[in-house]
Amino acid sequence: MTMTPMVLATRDTGVMAEHDEEQDPAARPRRRTFTAEFKLAVLAEYDAADREGKGALLRREAIYTSHISEWRKQRDRGTLHAPAARKRKSAEQVELERLRRRNEKLEKELKKTQLALEITGKAHALLELLSESADNEQKRPR
Repeated sequence: MTMTPMVLATRDTGVMAEHDEEQDPAARPRRRTFTAEFKLAVLAEYDAADREGKGALLRREAIYTSHISEWRKQRDRGTLHAPAARKRKSAEQVELERLRRRNEKLEKELKKTQLALEITGKAHALLELLSESADNEQKRPR
């Protein structure tokens, strides 16, 4: 059975790319992100353009009017900024965080266990005192 390559459009470039199904299935197109400078430049160009120019701009940049609306709202609120880039953590950092969480959990369990042992010890001491006083009362002549 031969697998034929599929042609997929990627969102970030708009260019058709050949994709072989036998390649890594996890490789998928990524969502585009826009810098604040790009958004402001597009808004300025969009606002200055006539009706046909606006449509041409949207097609050229492969964006929708909803992008323009959202960017205008962000600009007017003063919150226009590029999305924060997510830092990828190294394997060591991930392992370190996992071990820290595990350590915190084990420390909590240890405190509970120590408290339970302390309570058990006090209960044992109290029962011994009660037992000794009961033995002393039985030994005394009435």
